[in-house]
Parts: sequence; structure tokens; C-alpha cells
Amino acid sequence: MSESRHPARPGREKRGFRSVLAAACFSLVAAGAQAEEPHKGGTLTAIIQPEPVILTAALNTAAPTGVVSGNIFDGLVDYDANLNPVPALAESWETSADGLTFTLHLRKGVQWHDGKPFTAADVKWTLEEVWQKIHPRNQAIFGKVTSVDTPDDSTVVLHLSQPSVAILSSLNSNGAQVLPKHLYEGTDLLNNPYNNKPVGTGPFVFKEWSRGNYIVLERNPNYWDKTKPYLDKVIFKVIPDAAARAAALEKGEVQYGVLSPVPLKDAERLSKLPSLRVTTQGYEWLSPFLFADFNVDRANIKDVKVRQALAHAIDRKTIANVVWFGFAKPAVSPVPTTLTAFHDAGGIAYDFDPKKAEALLDEAGYKRGADGVRFTLDIDYIPYGDDFKRTAEYLKQALKRVGVEANVRSQDTAAYTKRVYGDRDFDIAITWFAAFSDPQVGVNRAYWSGSIGKNIPWTNGSGYRNPKVDALIAAVQGEADPQKRIQEFKDLQKIVLTDLPTLPLVELKFFTVEAANLKHPTPRGDQVYGSFRDFWFDDAKSN
Repeated sequence: MSESRHPARPGREKRGFRSVLAAACFSLVAAGAQAEEPHKGGTLTAIIQPEPVILTAALNTAAPTGVVSGNIFDGLVDYDANLNPVPALAESWETSADGLTFTLHLRKGVQWHDGKPFTAADVKWTLEEVWQKIHPRNQAIFGKVTSVDTPDDSTVVLHLSQPSVAILSSLNSNGAQVLPKHLYEGTDLLNNPYNNKPVGTGPFVFKEWSRGNYIVLERNPNYWDKTKPYLDKVIFKVIPDAAARAAALEKGEVQYGVLSPVPLKDAERLSKLPSLRVTTQGYEWLSPFLFADFNVDRANIKDVKVRQALAHAIDRKTIANVVWFGFAKPAVSPVPTTLTAFHDAGGIAYDFDPKKAEALLDEAGYKRGADGVRFTLDIDYIPYGDDFKRTAEYLKQALKRVGVEANVRSQDTAAYTKRVYGDRDFDIAITWFAAFSDPQVGVNRAYWSGSIGKNIPWTNGSGYRNPKVDALIAAVQGEADPQKRIQEFKDLQKIVLTDLPTLPLVELKFFTVEAANLKHPTPRGDQVYGSFRDFWFDDAKSN
């Protein structure tokens, strides 16, 4: 894939391709509405890129892990296309009038893949030992849970010190994955062998992981939804090369790929083939945004004036329209515009202004040297594809114009997360988070000081510590008044945009490529991390 881009071309591609996407999404809705009789059998081959580090989303919330493990583990709830919670492992739930008691009624007769019964004890243990202690998002979401009762095997009662309206926004298989207590209790959780040979309750059973090649799942014959899944097998293939992924989809060697699995120019071409379909549905739960973490402990960027200068040196419109081909929009806040009620940049803007960037760098004491260089730094990027690499290369070019030399470093996912969230051996790190349907779920983790340096991926990589922000994060966890809670989020945005430990870059728009003969209902709002239990081929014999 060429790294060169013509500034005018992305706009033309964006308009044309988005119209194709709109038609594809309409076709998908129409296909899902048809009363077709599902066919059983067949193997679905899907792309997984990059390869997951582990296969258990309860302990690692990276996107590749979520894509695979969503087929092995069920959530307590799923989310429909409008992000309303619908029953899964929990058949029903209710909240007390004062908001301090939340009760889940679990589905009876569910088994773990090893035949042991799934019970309320599994939920209680996972909440207390995993979600509250080591999960990057759930430490905050379930922070107000003071105790958990299990009056019987199918009832879980959460007692809270304050109401927590975000809990119901994070109970699917990715947000709050339940682990089997009998296989994890008393073990080193992060090094438990079942992280890589998971035992879940979901529609597919883990069979094999050939590192660097593929992951194989097989139909769960004892699934609680007796008629499902329809597929016999799912194979996730690791295909590092973008051109090879596009070719595999075109040839029918793979039938499914999420999170924009091919470059936009290939997606536009593939979307016109009768054998393939492209859609942006199934990502509604995510609200993904791309940002740069500034390591606030590094000498060169410890000064907020330097961070503000670097922000003014970066043209986010170019990132959105050229680097991401228009499949993004400039971000002005860590709370994306998709979260309409909460989004508010507070009037703080870092417009593209290289002259202002140079002036701020001069004020901070970083004058240009004889060679024109003020200082040097390293840029690390999440190794999830060419778009992230191109983002890093753009930042390198942009900073060079204001006298800052940058070295772009690449590494695999494990090395990247250790460098950023463990060793904190970086200057600028580019990554993306999902904000989800509530900023408490996906945004606050970027600023809470309690996770710094603990090697918990996708948390506070910048090392930012601000007691006022920590207090706001604690306040929104238990705030029952919706308007007051919204104001607290707006206050948080104003503070972090002033201190600028992270720089919002763009809000992302992902797409899925799938075979035209792959049938399923209208994608759920969390389908990207959901399962294939409702998927089937209209000609299973050909797969």
C-alpha cells in the first residue's frame, strides 16, 4: 500500500464510498428483516489482525481479544442496534428506587464449556477479584459496589454506596466478561493458562491456537440457546499484510473482517463485488476515538506549554481526511461528539497554528539550535494497522516543521502495552479507545491516576495525576442526578483539555467487510465484540 496521498482524492473517495456503504447498510437491514430459514453447518473464516495477546477480555480489553473472546464468552446482557440492553446470561434485572441495589436474575441451566454449571458465584467472584481489582474500565464502573449477595445460584445482588448509572452500559461479554471461578480462584490471574485456552459459556468452544497463524473455535453442542449456533466452526486467521487481507476476502478465502480490515481504496473496490458486502453497522457501542498520550514525566514535554505547542503543530483535519481517508472527523475533546449529552470542549481549542506552536516552544525555553532542532522525542503507535503507522508518520512531519525531531518506533502489541502502561518508556504514544455509551466506561480510564504504571493496558498511559480530576471521576461514579453528572463530565473535559496530558486527534469510523452469502439479523450495537451465534451461510456446503 503506497504511503503517498493526494489531498483531493480522499474527499472523492469518501463521498463515493460512503454512498456505497449506505446502500450496503440498507441491504443488510433488508436482508436481516427477511424471514429466511437459517441453514446449519459450514465454517466461517474471519480475519483477526493483529493477533491477540491473550484470549480473555476480562483481563485484556484490546480489540483483537474482544473480537475472538466474544464468541467464547456470553455477556450478562447484549446491546441491540439502539444500545438498549437485552437478555443474555441475565434474563432480567432491576434497580431499587434509591439506586443502591442492583439485582440480576441469571439464566438457569447454563454450562461452562467443561460441563460445570454457570452460577451466581462466578459473577460474584469475577466482580470482586477481576472487575474491581485489575480490569482497566471496571475498577471505576464497579467502584461503588460495596458487597455482592448470591441468595441462590441464579440471583446476584449488588449493594452500592452510591448509585452507578454506568453499570448497565458495560455488562456485555466485552465490558464485563465473567470468568469461571473454579478455574481461576486461587491462581495467578494474569498468568492463568486458561487465559489462552479459555473456557466460556458462549456459542463456540475454544479448540486450537496456532500462534501467528490461526485460532479455531467449534460449535458448542450444549449451548443454552438450543437451536444455535448455526455454524460448525469459526477460524480466525492472522493476516498481517493489508493487501493479503483484501485478496483473501476477494477470493472468498475469508468471509468476515471487522475494524476496517482493508485499506479504504480496497474497501471501495471490494464493496462493488457481488460476493462481498461492506457495512458500518455494529460499532454503535464503541464511539471510538484516536488520541496521543503525552508522557507528562518526560523532561521535554513535562511543561504544559510544550504540550500545547505540539497540539497547535498538528492539523487534525489532515489526519481525518488524508491519513484516515475521511473515515474520521477531527476530535476536539476526549468525549466524542457521538456522546451528545456529555460532549463539551468548554471553549478550549487547539487550532492548527504552527506560528503559535513555535512561540510557545520559545516561551518554554526550547529555542531552535543551529541545525534548526529544538529537541528530539520518540513516537510509538498502537500496532493495529497501516492507518496508525501513517498517523505517527504524519505527527513526525508536523512536529519537524516546528523544530521537533521525532523518531517513530514500531513493535508488537505486547511490547507496546508494556512500554506505555508498564515501563512508561515513551514520549508520545498513539492509541485509540472506545468511549462506549457513557464516558465513565471508556473515557475516565485515560485520566484516573490509580492505574499509572501498573501495566494495565488501555488506561492512563500519560501518567497524569490531578486530584481534582480524580475527585470528579469518583463523583460521577455515584452521581444519581443526570444533569449534575453531565456537568461533572463537562468540568472534567475542561480541566484535561487545559492540562493536556492527552491530545484528542480524531473520532474514528470503522467498517466491516463480509461475504454476501453470510446471513444474520441486523447487527447489534456491540456486534464487533459480539458472537456469531446468529450467523449462517445460505449455502453451507460451499464453506
